[in-house]
Formats: sequence, C-alpha cells, structure tokens
Amino acid sequence: MSEVKMHSFQKCLEIADTGKKHVLLGNGFSRACRDNIFSYNSLFESTDFENKNNLKDLFTSLGTTDFEEIMNVLLNCASVLEVYDKTNTSLLKSVLEDEKSLKSFLVSTLTKNHPENPSDILDTEYENCIKFISNFERIFTLNYDLLLYWALMKAESLRDDGFRDPYEGDPEDYFAEDFVVWSNGNHKQNIYYLHGALHLFMSKTRLQKFSWVRTGVKLKDQIEKSLKSNKFPLVVSEGKSEQKMAKIQRSNYLGSCLRSLGAVTGNLFIYGLSMSQNDEHILNEIRKNSKLKKIFVSFYGDAKSSEARRLREVCNGLKTYKGKDNGKEIYIYNAKTVRVW
Repeated sequence: MSEVKMHSFQKCLEIADTGKKHVLLGNGFSRACRDNIFSYNSLFESTDFENKNNLKDLFTSLGTTDFEEIMNVLLNCASVLEVYDKTNTSLLKSVLEDEKSLKSFLVSTLTKNHPENPSDILDTEYENCIKFISNFERIFTLNYDLLLYWALMKAESLRDDGFRDPYEGDPEDYFAEDFVVWSNGNHKQNIYYLHGALHLFMSKTRLQKFSWVRTGVKLKDQIEKSLKSNKFPLVVSEGKSEQKMAKIQRSNYLGSCLRSLGAVTGNLFIYGLSMSQNDEHILNEIRKNSKLKKIFVSFYGDAKSSEARRLREVCNGLKTYKGKDNGKEIYIYNAKTVRVW
C-alpha cells in the first residue's frame, strides 16, 4: 500500500463529494465492539461440534478458524468426489451434510454467545456508534448480529429498516401480532441487512422481524426458541460468493437490499470488510454502480504487510467494470482513526 497514501477517517469525510454518503459494514464493525465474541477464533473455540468431530479436526488440520474457508473446502471436496469417485455416494453425502451442519453451527454459536441485553453495551459505546453512523444516509450491513439494531433503537430518527405492523393503517389491530413484516413498497427504508440477520425469519408468505416491544421477550430468547424448534433465521451463511448470491436471489428482501446497494449515489464508505473472494458478489455490485463516484475503504493493520498489498489490489479492481474504467475514485483510510463504538 506504499503507493497509496492512507488517510484518516476525518480526512476522507472532507474528501467526499458534497453529495450523499453511505456506509457498508463488515464483520470488523461487530469485532470493534466485542472482538472476544465476534471473531472467528472466538466462534470456533465456543462451537459445540456435537458428534461432528471430523469437522473440528478439519479446522485443526488446515490451521484455520475461518468458517467460510472450511465451507469452501467441503464444497470443493464434494466437486472433486463427483468427478473422481462417483460410486462413493455415501462419502459425498457425508461431506455435503457436514457443510450444511457447519452453517447451522455458525448461526447457533453466534446466537449463544451474543450479548444478552442491549444494556450489555455501554451508553458511551452507543453514543460513539450513533455519532459514526450519523455521517451516512443509508446503512448496509453484512452482519447477522443485533448490535446495529440495538444502536439504531437508541437513535430513532436514523432508523427505517422497512418493517411495519402487519395491520398498519388500522389502529384497532395495531399490536395484534408479535412481529412486524417487511414492506417491499417502503421507499423510506435506509437500513439494509444484505446477508439477513438473526432476528429475521421467513414465514410461509412474509418476512417477519422479531420484536421485543411487542412481546416483552428478549430477542435472543426468541431466536434461541426458534432454533430449538429447527426454525432458522434468514441469514446468508454460505461460504462461496456464488452460493451467497444464489441465496440472495431466492429472497425478495435480500435481492431488494442488494439492488439498493447498486443504486446509491455519491460516496460509499466501507468499514470492517475483508474484501475477500467470498465478498465478490458485493464488490461486483459496487463496481457496476455508475452513480457511485468515490469509495473509501478501511484498513486495520500494518500498511506494509502482504494483507495491505492485497487490499490495494482489490481496491484497484473496483475502478473497472467489464474491462472498462468506471470513473470511480478509491481512497483508503486507517480504521484506527474512527471510533465506531
């Protein structure tokens, strides 16, 4: 990254066009709040692999705690088996079942380890977070957890996630249900869960959001109850970018959120995103957005490291779409210069 000057977050706010500013949040947003919970190392160490000891051994064998990396390994293994050992259907089935189990383990572990109550986060942390997100008109997140939701509850004026009372417009039926539903026709929405979230569940016909206000039951308790009933939240926990995209395309809500990212104008700030191959579906949406002019990407770590060089290459790749210059300006800022929590 030596060829590119690393700016401070404040400097990037000054460099940004006078037009609209938006933010895309990656896992670094959650880790900045509670790294001991939301890092892959922490999730791996607290995961109960039940009777899937071979899965745990696979993490150890490959020297990683990255769940997505292991999912990719299992899927690649399945592809190889389909070509080289077509007769061994039991092994292929076992590999695919393990990949499916790993996704379930990730969601259940994240739920189990999640802070119990909004009050577990300090008021000063909420204040810092609200100050940070107040810089932006639209907020896109790739995180499943409740941290952003809790912070937005403290800043009512910033929050419109598109969910409404099922009987909106009929005061007599207000609060008749324990949940709220997503309205596709809501053009005021400015909060987008690009990969879903732990508190979003699909019913037979509508996407529902759990609500503490309507039940008096903690969101974490509602989520854990659903998991015990084998009802899983709407989350994109697939490993490969292509699989993530396939899951997104099967959901009206997720597809709408991704299209909204591809339609923002002005400036996009990216915070806490690894910008890996698993994020390619997100990066491609950014590349092809002709209305987006300036992109600001956070980096945490040594500016002379191999990871810094990799990020620089990815950022340079955001400047082209289908082999042509897309006119975007890319800037990198030091993640340590912004107080997110």
